[in-house]
Amino acid sequence: MTTVDMPKGVVRRSRRAVARSAGGDRTRLALLGLVLLLAGTGAALLGWGVFGRGRAGRPLLDPMIVDALRAQPLLWRWVAIAAGVLLLIVGLWWAVRSLRPERRPDLLLESDAETRLLVTAGAAADAVAERAAGLPGVSRTRGRMVGKPGSPALRLTVWLDDEADVAEICRRLDAEIVTEARDALGIAHLPVAVRLELDTAKSTPRVA
Repeated sequence: MTTVDMPKGVVRRSRRAVARSAGGDRTRLALLGLVLLLAGTGAALLGWGVFGRGRAGRPLLDPMIVDALRAQPLLWRWVAIAAGVLLLIVGLWWAVRSLRPERRPDLLLESDAETRLLVTAGAAADAVAERAAGLPGVSRTRGRMVGKPGSPALRLTVWLDDEADVAEICRRLDAEIVTEARDALGIAHLPVAVRLELDTAKSTPRVA
């Protein structure tokens, strides 16, 4: 895969074109791991007697807490059930959020009291892909707009013929097609990740 249209200062934004960002999930997992690590370290230090030999020989829960739990078993049972249900909901939300399809941002070109000009993500991506399909040596293309309306990015898959000039195709993609797309959509920066593939869909003719 090669990435074009990555001016200095927008490298971070251009990562959206290459792959879906997992920064949020990594941050939450890191925080969860840190909390569990601190809890485990504290329990280990407690057992080793770092906080006093007497405290290390006593149960982990204070006797007052144990007495309170025993005094209201039904109440604390419901609290435990509620906590489990809450953790289940959070886990399902996390899974759905991680597996849901990426956003396909529609681009608002003009908006006033009387008119509203909106280009859908599919139309914009198809237009760029169709323009790229006209380059010599390109057999077919596929485009997909991702990101946010204020900072979109484009993923473009280009299938090449056997005799395609890869360097020339990359140059024209950057110099012509991406530039035309930015100008037409009124976007200062449009990061584009281009994936080049050798087209093997065409079957070779059989010799009778």
